[in-house]
Amino acid sequence: MDESIKILCVDDERNVLKSLRRLFMDQENFEVLVAESGEEGLEILKQTENIRLVVSDYRMPGMNGVTFLTKVCEDWPETVRIVLSGYADTAAVVEAINLGQIYRFIPKPWNDEELKSEIATALQHQELQWQNLRLNAELKNKNQQLKEINENLEHLVVQRTEALEIRNRVLQISQGVLDVLPIAVFGIDPEQLIVQCNDFAQDLYPSGGAGPLGNDRRKLFSAEINELIDRLETDPAPKGLLEVHSRKFRGEVRRLHKALSQGVVLVLIPE
Repeated sequence: MDESIKILCVDDERNVLKSLRRLFMDQENFEVLVAESGEEGLEILKQTENIRLVVSDYRMPGMNGVTFLTKVCEDWPETVRIVLSGYADTAAVVEAINLGQIYRFIPKPWNDEELKSEIATALQHQELQWQNLRLNAELKNKNQQLKEINENLEHLVVQRTEALEIRNRVLQISQGVLDVLPIAVFGIDPEQLIVQCNDFAQDLYPSGGAGPLGNDRRKLFSAEINELIDRLETDPAPKGLLEVHSRKFRGEVRRLHKALSQGVVLVLIPE
């Protein structure tokens, strides 16, 4: 928008136009354009951008003020439209105001200060409307962004849920595979607690309802088995023949991959 506030004054009497020009002579931010007919006023509007306010006389030859401002309303709806008129034309002007074609009716002869005050109020009202439009547009944009974020979150939640379901199925299948093996498998964490085992291992060490889970391997296993596990410090794959509950087993120990944990796996294979 230009820095100057452009106002178009339309009246078939040149003296009236001169009076309207003088009204804004002391205000540098106003640029006053004049036309002597409605037709001429429409041409000026077509050729000049950002005319914010139009002041028009009602009684003019050819196109009257209400007809002129109605056309202005149709083609330049954001302009503020004010009609100057004698009281004899009040009924026609009030009808135009009710239809939204005219912002304000100012009777002739006007008081200069009152007219300036009305125009200042009209421009403030226009700026408030524009500000509301901007805020509504920003709010609409923010709501759209929020909608997209929520949709992305919902999509992400669905993806994460699907990933968790897949992991749970993998874990279930993995545990099922371990449970059908004819060997005892123990998973031991860095704190030396047994955190995983299969059915064979639970049958071998039925310690409480959970079997060996949650027990310290140094208390649950024999010194012979613990010694085999401790050999990991010097041997990356210790093996040995062991006896558990009078049964012979071949024991093997492996350290879990570092990316997963620092724990170890103990396997007892029946001989």
